[in-house]
Amino acid sequence: MSASEKKRNAAEAALQFIEPGMTVGVGTGSTVSFLIEMLPGIRDKIDHVVSSSKASTALLQENGFEVSTLNETGDYDIYIDGADESNKRLQLIKGGGGALTREKVLAAAARRFVCIVDDTKLVGMLGNFPLPIEVLPMAQGLVSRRMLKMRGQPIWREGFVTDNGNHILDVHDLQISNPLEMEARINRIPGVITVGLFADRPADILLIGGEDGGVREMRV
Repeated sequence: MSASEKKRNAAEAALQFIEPGMTVGVGTGSTVSFLIEMLPGIRDKIDHVVSSSKASTALLQENGFEVSTLNETGDYDIYIDGADESNKRLQLIKGGGGALTREKVLAAAARRFVCIVDDTKLVGMLGNFPLPIEVLPMAQGLVSRRMLKMRGQPIWREGFVTDNGNHILDVHDLQISNPLEMEARINRIPGVITVGLFADRPADILLIGGEDGGVREMRV
Protein backbone atom coordinates (compact mmCIF):
# COMPACT_ATOMS: atom_id res chain seq x y z
CA MET A 1 0.00 0.00 0.00
CA SER A 2 1.34 3.43 -0.92
CA ALA A 3 2.17 6.12 1.63
CA SER A 4 -0.57 8.30 0.13
CA GLU A 5 -3.20 5.59 0.66
CA LYS A 6 -2.11 5.11 4.28
CA LYS A 7 -2.27 8.86 4.89
CA ARG A 8 -5.71 9.08 3.30
CA ASN A 9 -6.98 6.24 5.51
CA ALA A 10 -5.67 7.96 8.65
CA ALA A 11 -7.28 11.24 7.58
CA GLU A 12 -10.62 9.53 6.97
CA ALA A 13 -10.47 7.90 10.41
CA ALA A 14 -10.15 11.34 12.01
CA LEU A 15 -13.58 12.37 10.73
CA GLN A 16 -15.27 10.25 13.41
CA PHE A 17 -13.98 12.62 16.11
CA ILE A 18 -15.72 15.66 14.61
CA GLU A 19 -19.10 16.08 16.30
CA PRO A 20 -21.97 18.46 15.45
CA GLY A 21 -21.35 22.08 16.39
CA MET A 22 -17.58 21.79 16.66
CA THR A 23 -14.92 24.31 15.77
CA VAL A 24 -12.21 22.38 13.91
CA GLY A 25 -8.55 23.34 13.60
CA VAL A 26 -6.51 21.89 10.76
CA GLY A 27 -2.76 21.68 10.35
CA THR A 28 -0.54 21.64 7.30
CA GLY A 29 0.91 19.00 5.01
CA SER A 30 0.05 16.16 2.68
CA THR A 31 -1.98 14.11 5.19
CA VAL A 32 -4.01 17.14 6.24
CA SER A 33 -4.69 17.96 2.59
CA PHE A 34 -6.55 14.64 2.32
CA LEU A 35 -8.55 15.59 5.41
CA ILE A 36 -9.50 19.02 4.05
CA GLU A 37 -10.76 17.44 0.83
CA MET A 38 -13.07 15.22 2.92
CA LEU A 39 -14.47 17.97 5.16
CA PRO A 40 -17.18 19.15 2.73
CA GLY A 41 -18.86 15.76 3.27
CA ILE A 42 -19.48 16.65 6.94
CA ARG A 43 -19.91 20.40 6.48
CA ASP A 44 -23.17 20.37 8.46
CA LYS A 45 -21.27 19.28 11.61
CA ILE A 46 -18.71 22.11 11.49
CA ASP A 47 -19.45 25.52 12.98
CA HIS A 48 -16.06 27.13 12.32
CA VAL A 49 -12.63 26.18 11.00
CA VAL A 50 -9.23 27.60 11.90
CA SER A 51 -6.02 26.96 10.01
CA SER A 52 -2.30 26.74 10.76
CA SER A 53 -0.98 28.10 7.45
CA LYS A 54 -1.71 30.17 4.39
CA ALA A 55 -1.58 27.00 2.29
CA SER A 56 -4.23 25.20 4.38
CA THR A 57 -6.38 28.33 4.49
CA ALA A 58 -6.33 28.51 0.70
CA LEU A 59 -7.28 24.82 0.40
CA LEU A 60 -10.13 25.25 2.90
CA GLN A 61 -11.44 28.20 0.94
CA GLU A 62 -11.23 26.21 -2.30
CA ASN A 63 -13.45 23.63 -0.58
CA GLY A 64 -16.04 26.25 0.34
CA PHE A 65 -15.13 27.05 3.95
CA GLU A 66 -14.83 30.47 5.51
CA VAL A 67 -11.76 30.38 7.74
CA SER A 68 -11.92 32.01 11.18
CA THR A 69 -8.99 33.28 13.24
CA LEU A 70 -8.07 31.82 16.59
CA ASN A 71 -8.63 35.24 18.15
CA GLU A 72 -12.23 35.02 16.96
CA THR A 73 -12.87 31.46 18.16
CA GLY A 74 -10.85 31.35 21.39
CA ASP A 75 -10.14 27.91 22.84
CA TYR A 76 -11.86 25.36 20.63
CA ASP A 77 -12.86 21.72 20.22
CA ILE A 78 -10.48 19.69 18.07
CA TYR A 79 -7.19 20.12 16.22
CA ILE A 80 -6.23 17.60 13.52
CA ASP A 81 -2.73 17.55 12.07
CA GLY A 82 0.01 15.25 10.83
CA ALA A 83 3.52 14.74 12.19
CA ASP A 84 7.00 13.95 10.94
CA GLU A 85 7.67 11.58 13.84
CA SER A 86 5.81 10.29 16.90
CA ASN A 87 6.96 8.18 19.82
CA LYS A 88 4.73 5.90 21.89
CA ARG A 89 4.01 8.74 24.32
CA LEU A 90 2.51 10.67 21.40
CA GLN A 91 5.26 13.28 21.66
CA LEU A 92 5.95 14.58 18.17
CA ILE A 93 8.39 16.21 15.81
CA LYS A 94 6.54 18.61 13.53
CA GLY A 95 7.53 21.40 11.17
CA GLY A 96 8.66 19.67 8.01
CA GLY A 97 6.25 21.95 6.18
CA GLY A 98 7.49 25.01 8.05
CA ALA A 99 4.22 25.86 9.86
CA LEU A 100 5.33 24.70 13.32
CA THR A 101 4.65 27.94 15.20
CA ARG A 102 1.04 28.29 14.13
CA GLU A 103 0.58 24.53 14.54
CA LYS A 104 1.82 24.72 18.13
CA VAL A 105 -0.50 27.64 18.88
CA LEU A 106 -3.51 25.78 17.48
CA ALA A 107 -2.59 22.60 19.37
CA ALA A 108 -2.30 24.54 22.63
CA ALA A 109 -5.75 26.09 22.20
CA ALA A 110 -7.53 22.83 21.32
CA ARG A 111 -9.32 20.66 23.85
CA ARG A 112 -8.37 17.56 21.82
CA PHE A 113 -5.42 17.04 19.46
CA VAL A 114 -5.78 14.19 16.95
CA CYS A 115 -2.62 13.37 15.00
CA ILE A 116 -2.85 11.48 11.69
CA VAL A 117 0.18 9.64 10.27
CA ASP A 118 1.27 6.64 8.26
CA ASP A 119 3.06 3.79 10.00
CA THR A 120 6.56 4.95 9.02
CA LYS A 121 6.23 7.93 11.40
CA LEU A 122 6.05 5.90 14.63
CA VAL A 123 9.57 5.59 16.10
CA GLY A 124 11.25 4.35 19.26
CA MET A 125 13.15 7.62 19.82
CA LEU A 126 12.57 10.99 18.21
CA GLY A 127 15.37 12.59 16.20
CA ASN A 128 15.93 10.63 13.03
CA PHE A 129 13.85 13.29 11.28
CA PRO A 130 15.72 16.62 11.47
CA LEU A 131 14.27 18.84 14.20
CA PRO A 132 12.89 22.12 12.76
CA ILE A 133 13.38 25.34 14.73
CA GLU A 134 11.81 28.63 13.65
CA VAL A 135 14.17 31.49 14.46
CA LEU A 136 14.36 35.23 14.03
CA PRO A 137 16.65 35.84 11.03
CA MET A 138 19.11 37.85 13.15
CA ALA A 139 19.38 34.95 15.62
CA GLN A 140 20.14 32.25 13.05
CA GLY A 141 23.88 32.17 13.84
CA LEU A 142 23.39 32.28 17.60
CA VAL A 143 20.86 29.44 17.60
CA SER A 144 23.06 27.39 15.25
CA ARG A 145 26.03 27.70 17.62
CA ARG A 146 23.90 26.65 20.59
CA MET A 147 22.64 23.62 18.68
CA LEU A 148 26.21 22.60 17.82
CA LYS A 149 26.97 22.65 21.57
CA MET A 150 24.01 20.27 21.98
CA ARG A 151 25.69 17.98 19.40
CA GLY A 152 23.16 18.72 16.69
CA GLN A 153 24.01 19.68 13.11
CA PRO A 154 21.91 22.74 12.16
CA ILE A 155 21.22 23.40 8.49
CA TRP A 156 19.48 26.56 7.34
CA ARG A 157 16.43 25.78 5.19
CA GLU A 158 17.73 28.05 2.45
CA GLY A 159 15.22 29.97 0.37
CA PHE A 160 12.35 29.27 2.77
CA VAL A 161 10.57 31.94 4.80
CA THR A 162 7.78 31.03 7.23
CA ASP A 163 4.32 32.60 7.13
CA ASN A 164 5.60 34.69 10.07
CA GLY A 165 8.59 36.03 8.12
CA ASN A 166 11.22 33.95 9.91
CA HIS A 167 13.84 31.32 9.06
CA ILE A 168 13.96 27.57 9.75
CA LEU A 169 16.95 25.62 11.02
CA ASP A 170 16.71 21.85 10.54
CA VAL A 171 18.84 20.17 13.20
CA HIS A 172 20.23 16.76 12.25
CA ASP A 173 21.80 14.00 14.36
CA LEU A 174 19.93 14.66 17.61
CA GLN A 175 18.98 11.72 19.81
CA ILE A 176 16.00 13.05 21.71
CA SER A 177 15.71 10.74 24.71
CA ASN A 178 13.90 13.37 26.82
CA PRO A 179 11.70 15.42 24.46
CA LEU A 180 10.13 17.47 27.26
CA GLU A 181 13.49 18.61 28.63
CA MET A 182 14.91 19.34 25.18
CA GLU A 183 11.84 21.35 24.16
CA ALA A 184 12.20 23.53 27.27
CA ARG A 185 15.97 23.90 26.78
CA ILE A 186 15.72 25.02 23.16
CA ASN A 187 12.83 27.37 23.96
CA ARG A 188 15.15 29.24 26.34
CA ILE A 189 17.59 30.20 23.57
CA PRO A 190 17.10 33.89 22.64
CA GLY A 191 15.76 34.25 19.12
CA VAL A 192 13.96 30.90 19.02
CA ILE A 193 10.33 31.42 18.03
CA THR A 194 9.29 27.76 18.18
CA VAL A 195 10.95 24.37 18.27
CA GLY A 196 9.16 21.58 16.43
CA LEU A 197 9.02 19.32 19.50
CA PHE A 198 5.45 18.78 20.65
CA ALA A 199 6.17 17.21 24.05
CA ASP A 200 4.71 19.72 26.48
CA ARG A 201 1.50 19.48 24.42
CA PRO A 202 1.59 16.03 22.79
CA ALA A 203 -1.22 14.51 20.76
CA ASP A 204 -4.17 13.04 22.64
CA ILE A 205 -4.93 10.48 19.94
CA LEU A 206 -2.62 9.09 17.24
CA LEU A 207 -4.22 7.50 14.17
CA ILE A 208 -1.77 5.34 12.21
CA GLY A 209 -2.51 4.22 8.67
CA GLY A 210 -0.99 0.78 8.09
CA GLU A 211 0.04 -1.52 5.24
CA ASP A 212 -3.10 -3.64 5.57
CA GLY A 213 -5.39 -0.67 4.96
CA GLY A 214 -6.42 -0.49 8.60
CA VAL A 215 -5.95 2.41 10.99
CA ARG A 216 -4.56 1.81 14.48
CA GLU A 217 -5.48 4.15 17.31
CA MET A 218 -3.08 5.01 20.11
CA ARG A 219 -3.76 7.08 23.21
CA VAL A 220 -1.49 8.07 26.08
